[in-house]
Amino acid sequence: MPLRRSILSRIVVLHVVAIIVAALVLRSILHWSLASDVAELQLDKMATQIELFARHLKPSSAGGWSLNLPDGTREQYLEAYGRYSYAIIDDAGSVILASSPDKTPLFAIDSSAKGIVPHNTRTEGGARTIAGASARRVIDGHPVWIQVAEDLSHSDVVVDDVLTNFLRRVVWIVVPVLLLLLAADIVIFLLAIRPLHRASGRARDISPTRLDVRLPTDDMPSEILPLVEAVNQALDRLEHGFLAQREFAADAAHELRTPLAILRTRIETLPLNDSIHDLARDVENMSRVVSQLLDATELETAVVDPDAVADIHGVCVEVAEFIAPLALKQGKSIELMCSEESVLVKGNAEMIRRATRNLVENALHHTPEDTTIQIVISADGSISVIDNGDGVPVADRKLVFQRFWRRSPRTTGGAGLGLSIVEKIVEAHQGSIAVDDAPGRGARFTMRFRRDQGTP
Repeated sequence: MPLRRSILSRIVVLHVVAIIVAALVLRSILHWSLASDVAELQLDKMATQIELFARHLKPSSAGGWSLNLPDGTREQYLEAYGRYSYAIIDDAGSVILASSPDKTPLFAIDSSAKGIVPHNTRTEGGARTIAGASARRVIDGHPVWIQVAEDLSHSDVVVDDVLTNFLRRVVWIVVPVLLLLLAADIVIFLLAIRPLHRASGRARDISPTRLDVRLPTDDMPSEILPLVEAVNQALDRLEHGFLAQREFAADAAHELRTPLAILRTRIETLPLNDSIHDLARDVENMSRVVSQLLDATELETAVVDPDAVADIHGVCVEVAEFIAPLALKQGKSIELMCSEESVLVKGNAEMIRRATRNLVENALHHTPEDTTIQIVISADGSISVIDNGDGVPVADRKLVFQRFWRRSPRTTGGAGLGLSIVEKIVEAHQGSIAVDDAPGRGARFTMRFRRDQGTP
């Protein structure tokens, strides 16, 4: 089955695409979630520091400001440390106190902002990332803006490193997990469609000789069950129609045998002349067609026992003895070419006898008077029937085995069933049949059967 039409291949391709999309989306979601949590923690830390500055900031009586931070906090904001910085700005925009000597605001002030205002900027060239916050506080009746910031590129800051390493590891964890889920999905899908494989195996057993076979419905998925039931119902209708047609052909052939036998008997009591001879020949041809119809009907349900063994030497001797009187009556002869030893093949002797007889009768019909029909038995398990007729053109060598096929609509003496019966019998024996040119003139039909290796 082409890959593009395979359900499993489609599911695998779609799952792979889904895994890639899911991995990218999952990474983006994790990055956004972790970054949000880090930003929230960062803002909470900045807000705590702003409140610390607000508690320790006091206006002096001389018009200045004093800031008495705890020892540990004061050291963190030293310029030599370089991680934290602050700036305190009055309402006029002037920097009152700052960690940097140039006393510049850390961030632009938005006078309309309320509460804690977060900031996140990068220095020129993008070398460092600065995160911070601003808040307006009123200290002893004096409104001021307190700004604090942290250099996230400082060696002591590990939040960004942790975030980056975490996302890198998540990719190597998530992708194998998703691939493992894909493998599990494939196994689950194969287990789910196992009833379909059983149904397809059963469907291969359906044939004209096995019309009772139906597709199993046990454990069939509910989505497929209506289709399987519809197929089984269609097979029921086909079986009924096929059996009715077969019974009709068999009944018609049986009904024709009795009047033909009566007609043949009455013809034999009439005075002999050319008209009586022609009439007897026509009755004989009709009897042969009726026999072939019965053979064709029986072959529809015939099954060859795999353990059956037939001696094609004995079969051909019987056929030659049966056909010889008819051949002599037509001014022709039968020649049997074989050794005295038995040639055993796997098959049903009666069915092989019918096939051989049909080939010889076909040869009799196409062989002119004063010629010989040869039956050749080979040690490899083949039977060849050679006539001296006009042969079979290459273009017609496959058509001759079709039912009711005749080279010309004006051809008389048969209904075109004999060779199709031969082919059916050979196929039932898992053999082969071929037609080619006979040495000199005529056609050679060769049936090949499987030798019985277990019998000497």
